[in-house]
Amino acid sequence: MQRFEHAARAVGWDGDLVPDVDVLGARFTAVARLRPEVHRWRTDHGWVPELDPHRFRPSADAHPHDQVPVAAVDLVGILVPVSRARHALRACGTLMTLAPCTVVLPPNYPYRAWSMLELDYYGIGVVSGGQDDPAELVVRPEDRSAEFGSSTFGRWLLEVLYSRLLEHDRERTENPT
Repeated sequence: MQRFEHAARAVGWDGDLVPDVDVLGARFTAVARLRPEVHRWRTDHGWVPELDPHRFRPSADAHPHDQVPVAAVDLVGILVPVSRARHALRACGTLMTLAPCTVVLPPNYPYRAWSMLELDYYGIGVVSGGQDDPAELVVRPEDRSAEFGSSTFGRWLLEVLYSRLLEHDRERTENPT
């Protein structure tokens, strides 16, 4: 987990880490930020996280009584561990449609300029680092999600992250260290 804390700091992302998110065949750590005013409203009105992906249908397919609550989190970015730079494009391909995506390479990774240029072209960030050392920012990520527009999947993912953040807060409250 510390490896991803270092990576998020190197990229400049401020938020809570949500580890081990497993969707679309990818496993990643999300950096998310709770929207306090929306969370308060949802809590006051009984809107718990909606985890059923079937509730998130395109508006043309939705029933008149289907309602989806306002998102209570912002997805700041996605951190994906990869062992080699050549796996980065595949690892971030679909994820970069949701938020800025950064791959986390092992420390002292030998870089090849052409592979870093390709990742930079697609807006994929690159960070190198381990558990104990500060991470090194190699390529700054870009937010390309606006180019792809919003999706029902992305909206559902925000609910999953909201649920995980609430779960983490409950654990911290019950087990203070």
